[in-house]
Amino acid sequence: MDQLAGMRTFVRLAELQSFTRTADSLGLSRSVVSAHLADLERHLGARLVNRTTRRVGITADGAEYLEHCRRILSDLDAADEALKRSRERPQGRLRVDVPEAFGRYLLIPALAGFTSRFPDLQLEVQLNDRVVDLIEEQVDVAVRVGAVKTPNLIARRIVRTRLITCATPEYLKKYGTPMEPEQLRDHKLIGSLSNTHRRPYPWVFQKGSLRRKLPFRFSVAFNSAGARTQAALRGTGIVQTMDLLVAELLASDRLSLVLKEWSADGQSISIVYPSTLRESLKVRVFAAFAAQLLEEYRRHVDRVLALRPS
Repeated sequence: MDQLAGMRTFVRLAELQSFTRTADSLGLSRSVVSAHLADLERHLGARLVNRTTRRVGITADGAEYLEHCRRILSDLDAADEALKRSRERPQGRLRVDVPEAFGRYLLIPALAGFTSRFPDLQLEVQLNDRVVDLIEEQVDVAVRVGAVKTPNLIARRIVRTRLITCATPEYLKKYGTPMEPEQLRDHKLIGSLSNTHRRPYPWVFQKGSLRRKLPFRFSVAFNSAGARTQAALRGTGIVQTMDLLVAELLASDRLSLVLKEWSADGQSISIVYPSTLRESLKVRVFAAFAAQLLEEYRRHVDRVLALRPS
């Protein structure tokens, strides 16, 4: 039986006290109204109305059940209305996970405009450089660096990065500027430490069709992109990192490019969310917002790097 249909029929019958008028108001036949009520009474094992030729009377059991029906149907209608509103205007909690550098330098400066545009959203933002399990940690949408191979996730690739090598002008003046990748072995190097196997990644270099991956001995290695950048700024050594992270430092001459002709294709940056949320309006508006930030910054970085000397 369709219990909700029976409950709606019973509530309307209690209000109108007439099978004919109830049938007309619901757009049903009188026999269907009778069948709904009979199915409901059979399901409950109780008589809800007393039928006479002149009127419909509610029994004691019916009066008690009527209040429950009204409350349940009111809550259901409210839930339906809330969902309709949420599809027209994003609202509610949105849990977001982004890399620390993206969060600090792109997301946070732009958040005021986003929250003004969508005031009914409550953002919860996690900043970290580890790959989180979106399903297990109940994250709605993430900005992720690198390939996405997890099943049940939708990944929309937004931009590609470049791997560039750089150091402070002071460091290069003191220790010299390497002209070939192998010459880096004579320098202090700042490595990128894997969160998985706890070993530094080799550095990658590309010149035309030639692509080389070289392991080095690092003076220090970090599992944080921000920490590597800060160490380079303090003159700790030479760092290889994504171009998006250091473009502003290059533009202000706080860092200088090394081996510009050997920059390599880096990892892509994607917007990722569970496949179950593909129709979520709040996920879609944040994904569009984050994608625009990344695309605009990618164009800015390309302009900055085009002006940097080798």
